[in-house]
Amino acid sequence: MALGVNPGLFLNNPSSFRPEEAGYRPAILGTIQLIGGVILIIVPLGISAATYLELFADRTRWYNRIIELNIQNLAGVPSIVFGILGLAFIVRGIFDLGFVVAAGSMTVAILVLPTVILASREAIRAVPSSLLDGALALGATRLQAVRKMVLPAAAPGMLTGVILAVARAIGEAAPLLLVGAATFVTFDPNFWDGGYSALPVMIYSYAGRPQEEFHVLAAAGVLVMLVVLFFINSIAVWLRARFERTW
Repeated sequence: MALGVNPGLFLNNPSSFRPEEAGYRPAILGTIQLIGGVILIIVPLGISAATYLELFADRTRWYNRIIELNIQNLAGVPSIVFGILGLAFIVRGIFDLGFVVAAGSMTVAILVLPTVILASREAIRAVPSSLLDGALALGATRLQAVRKMVLPAAAPGMLTGVILAVARAIGEAAPLLLVGAATFVTFDPNFWDGGYSALPVMIYSYAGRPQEEFHVLAAAGVLVMLVVLFFINSIAVWLRARFERTW
């Protein structure tokens, strides 16, 4: 049976026995909510951490050296380890959120946060020091100079880091399997309540079925995921271009 990319892929619910009627609607909505939560977490935390470490931190302090070392190390940790961490402390443990989209967003955000921090630090380093020095010479406080001069100039590079982080986050399946991304969800997910699914998990499920029709459906799902990724990244690229023009 030949299956192609059609509106049903975006509008229909998944099916375990009718590939011609199966779609990715709950997984698409779950992925959009998941990535939205990730962005809301990594942008303020990543930029704040990069700004502190690059412009305010005393590098002779032991705790700042530990933070720097951990950020470098976390960038190379396998994603499944973050899934175990999310299961232990976010789904259960301290936060006890349960198997909801919010738990998945927090877990994936921890996974990609080092990417945003490292890219943001490089963007801040690329800003000429004369901007900061000139603002300080004119009487601005260091915080005002950073907020008004350094961060707007570094914003395009920071957004590049966010784009890279989102591109990685949208394709992660291993940590989501541990924090509740169920294979088949036939209802629209809620960020704080109920089960959810995500595109990588659904594609993996279809690809593992013996019927050839589901393999074709999985391949079409990859195209759907690319469309969602392009939509999300296009917004970030537009914001980056806007900051470049205004600056």
